[in-house]
Amino acid sequence: MIPERLHQDCKGLVLLGVLLGILWETGCAQIHYSVPEELEKGSRVGNIAKDLGLEPQELEERGVRIVSRGRTQLFALNLRSGSLISAGRIDREELCMGVLKCQLNLEILLEDKVKIYGVVVEVRDINDNAPYFREDELEIKVSENAATGLRFPLPHAWDLDIGKNSLQSYGLSSNIHFSLDVQSGADGNKYPELVLERALDREQKAVHHLVLTASDGGDPVRTGTARIHVMVVDVNDNAPVFAQSEYRVSVPENVAIGTKLLLVRATDPDEGANAEVIYSFRYVDNKAAQVFKLDANLGTISTIGELNHEKSESYEMEVQAVDNAGYSARAKVLITVLDVNDNAPEVVVTSLSSSILENSPRGTLIALLNVNDQDSGENGQVICFIRGNLPFTLEKSYGNYYSLVTDALLDREQVPSYNITVTASDRGSPPLSTETHISLKVADTNDNPPAFSDAFYSAYIVENNPRGASVMSVTAYDPDYGVNAQVTYSLAEDSLPGRPISSYISINSNTGVLYVLHSFDYEQFQDLHLQVIAQDSGDPPLSSNVSLNLFVVDQNDNAPEILYPTIPTDGSTGVELAPRSAEPGYLVTKVVAVDRDSGQNAWLSYRLLKASEPGLFAVGLHTGEVRTARALLDRDALKQSLVVAVQDHGQPPLSATVTLTVAVADSIPAVLADLGSMRTPADPDDSDLTLYLVVAVAAVSCVFLAFVIVLLALRLRRWHASRLLQASGGGLVGMPASHFVGVDGVRAFLQTYSHEVSLTADSCESHVIFPQPNYADTLLSQESCGKSEPLLLSGSSAFSKDSHALIQVSTYQIFFSGF
Repeated sequence: MIPERLHQDCKGLVLLGVLLGILWETGCAQIHYSVPEELEKGSRVGNIAKDLGLEPQELEERGVRIVSRGRTQLFALNLRSGSLISAGRIDREELCMGVLKCQLNLEILLEDKVKIYGVVVEVRDINDNAPYFREDELEIKVSENAATGLRFPLPHAWDLDIGKNSLQSYGLSSNIHFSLDVQSGADGNKYPELVLERALDREQKAVHHLVLTASDGGDPVRTGTARIHVMVVDVNDNAPVFAQSEYRVSVPENVAIGTKLLLVRATDPDEGANAEVIYSFRYVDNKAAQVFKLDANLGTISTIGELNHEKSESYEMEVQAVDNAGYSARAKVLITVLDVNDNAPEVVVTSLSSSILENSPRGTLIALLNVNDQDSGENGQVICFIRGNLPFTLEKSYGNYYSLVTDALLDREQVPSYNITVTASDRGSPPLSTETHISLKVADTNDNPPAFSDAFYSAYIVENNPRGASVMSVTAYDPDYGVNAQVTYSLAEDSLPGRPISSYISINSNTGVLYVLHSFDYEQFQDLHLQVIAQDSGDPPLSSNVSLNLFVVDQNDNAPEILYPTIPTDGSTGVELAPRSAEPGYLVTKVVAVDRDSGQNAWLSYRLLKASEPGLFAVGLHTGEVRTARALLDRDALKQSLVVAVQDHGQPPLSATVTLTVAVADSIPAVLADLGSMRTPADPDDSDLTLYLVVAVAAVSCVFLAFVIVLLALRLRRWHASRLLQASGGGLVGMPASHFVGVDGVRAFLQTYSHEVSLTADSCESHVIFPQPNYADTLLSQESCGKSEPLLLSGSSAFSKDSHALIQVSTYQIFFSGF
């Protein structure tokens, strides 16, 4: 049997033949030869030297060679005889499967004239292939009550030859029940069908063995056979019917293997086992059989191989559905493979010059390129261009050939060599491209001065630098070579106020490294401007200069300076005031500091380092504002001492501290009187803590004793009041009844008072404060609601007692405050 691999290996040659089948440009001609297939290696195809108008010995002298591309070189040149000979086995079926006229195209290049000739070799078919069936045996089931004239499709025979050498006729072995009828399809193929001529009787004969013969028209005639077994089955009077007579589907070529493409569905009106349908391919060629699979039970067609639009654009096959009785239905399936832009253009450099003189005229040929893309349509349309702004251009030559030529005069001093990138891009979506890199050298002349790599330079040096430290290096490049490219460096004559520039900076004449000869102070000197000269060693010498700015970088060498508060010069202590009524966040004062450094070294932050009353004051981290962190209490000392630290953010950080004294009081005269009696301790860490503790213990003891005495007095007074109420049996005169409640015959006034007793340290002034009464009842009298100010009684004041009013004191609040 003929192997299934046909023209895959030579697909590139066929594509090349199609591409070169276009019209040749003016001055070019095509040479035609015709040979039969299966030539032996070395067989003469034609006299190429004669057809080119050359003598055989001129072929080698003029560089005549074959430049055609492909997997296998089928032809070669015999330079001795001037003939085109076969270089291998030429099989028309392998090269041009399915093509009536098989033409192979190649190209002959004359290198001395850079001229190309096209050669077309037509391969004639010989009868070297016999017809064959893909299935050697076929089983057909026929119902015993099948009507005469019923047709059954038979396997299609294949013949790889063409013309009269291809399949011509079919024959069937003699029998009394069946005859053979051959149908011609629209595609020109012949489809044999088995026709029932006489009714069958399964009881007489259950199986009929037939032989189908396929013959070609060659000389001698070649044949192929297939055995047909006709199985007679019981009655089944309905054949399957496809939902569509033709199924069409289009799929991209990059579809994954195993993808389900379409579903063919045939139904049988019968029931049970007679309605079961088996699907199979009735007609499928070798290419489709390697790519597609039909599920016999489900009728799904899926891929088992990779699709390639470049190999086959469409597949046509025929499926059949057969029930258990042998009745069948046919449907045509057409699968179109859509091209996907999966092939990048190919660029082959046919001729190349590696160097060119800088004074070469415009249009000088550098390289000859051949461009090809295996895709079709827009995916196979290729455009070529040169990347970058280069003095070269591409000119379309013969067919898919491009000439790379110069587009301007070249200058080696500007560009000593070129890396030319030729990009071939197709018009697919997304487009694919191929880059070809060509290196080209340009000859040199000496006509350029040294040139610095930068237009100007900037250097930075930290202040307090050591003398002799290197700052940076400058480099000048000379595109010339030899002595003309040797560069020396120097500084332009210049001076700063009082001193020449050379006393600050020096430069190494060979390397261009700059050194500092002076230690800089940023607070006095921030930058330096100078000119560097580069001169080559040519005759006459050429030179160029460049500006250089040297900037001194600040170092954290200055501690913060506190501007406010300032230390008094008369020996007194500066005091900030904070009223006792101050709310949290009250601004007491602000610490102001500066730093002579710059940048991060001058970025200051403030923090509270020490406080006599922790948690009472807070300092803003970045503002230096001293604010109260909570409300001031009577127990807080009058004098508060704060130590605020100011620190910069240098590395390492530097800091300064300042001590603040804050006086807490409600009135300025009282503060001044108390401040006059204050003394500054010799040691800032010493305080009056011991004295305060003694006073506090004594005060608490006195308060406790007074509380016990008052409590006893109140108990006695309440007992006495209850006796009076029982004796009188009347109520309080002038007091609303809603303000009293009776408990065990005793009416108590629901109004309660809170009394504040304020005792000062010097005991000269004492105050008893009666605030607004707090009623337990929700309804308040108009007189009591009108009382908004507390009653202040000095220590020398006396208040009268009304014998008809009983005041029940429920709560005493006693506060002791002192400085």
